[in-house]
Amino acid sequence: MIANSFCMQLPRPGNRLQPILRSIPDPHDHEVLLKVRACAVCRTDLHVVDGELSDVPTPIVPGHEIVGEVIERGSIARWPIGSRVGVPWLAWTCGACEFCRRGEENLCDRARFTGYQVDGGYAQHVLADSRYCFELPAAIADIYAAPLLCAGLIGYRSLRMTDEARRIGIYGFGAAGHIVIQVARWQGREVYAFTRKDDAAAQSLALDLGAAWAGDSTERAPTELDAAIIFAPVGDLVPTALRAVRKAGVVVCGGIHMSDIPQFSYSLLWGERSIRSVANLTRRDGEEFLAIAPHAVREMTVQTFDLRDANEALSRLRTGQIVGAAVLVPDHSDTTPAPSVRS
Repeated sequence: MIANSFCMQLPRPGNRLQPILRSIPDPHDHEVLLKVRACAVCRTDLHVVDGELSDVPTPIVPGHEIVGEVIERGSIARWPIGSRVGVPWLAWTCGACEFCRRGEENLCDRARFTGYQVDGGYAQHVLADSRYCFELPAAIADIYAAPLLCAGLIGYRSLRMTDEARRIGIYGFGAAGHIVIQVARWQGREVYAFTRKDDAAAQSLALDLGAAWAGDSTERAPTELDAAIIFAPVGDLVPTALRAVRKAGVVVCGGIHMSDIPQFSYSLLWGERSIRSVANLTRRDGEEFLAIAPHAVREMTVQTFDLRDANEALSRLRTGQIVGAAVLVPDHSDTTPAPSVRS
């Protein structure tokens, strides 16, 4: 058992994260104990912290884009000590239900998720099921590998749902958007980036990464789109994206949470347009994406924060002040007692 491991814990939804010291049990069976080297900050973490997801079993440690080093392992764990692995959102599935049996483990009704139902990576150490951890490309450094484990993976699954679409709109150009555009461009597609109003930094980044056009979400792209992916959790963007796609086009909603979609005319959907959601990820998604990531994802924009500054990182993400991805980096020499924090 590791005692005095520092983490940032959510006491209740709607509260600030609180710094605490805790003991971590020894790993059993398939589990590995990881020394966290980096953990990216995801919009889903905001949904957990802000109480927008139901049944959060607090207290909980958020974080599900974890790069860690195996320092202890259970008797039948997959990874040897010293391995560098990635821990994604999907923490465990039953393996027996209809969805699991047909390769759709992302839809398992009993699935558990890192940083939501099990403690995550806003910590110096974390336990994980080794069967759901990924081998990471050696050429990608920790702080750049971390955002790949959700922003990259969910973005990749969203991109797959556009099939062979050539002209793709991305609504919400944050961590996922700035990774997906590179994969899409590597595949030979055109990308049109839609950002918050007056977000010149995100638009500039999109153009630097090869976007054919960048503007705010109130603007029309200069051409009809074959597909659109919505990463911003804004329901109003669904009819907006439907207006932008051609007949037979698809609008893919890539987030776990979205505000209500307003009523819209059937004429926007007519012409065999479709709307799809992306739910979680499968291990196959991870293996496929991480195999191409060193070739497709050549530039990453990352802002790093000390683990103790997790609240600040979340606040900046909430208010649109993060360009690219935010990543927490634990200081493993930090064993000082956690100060009391007012909720």
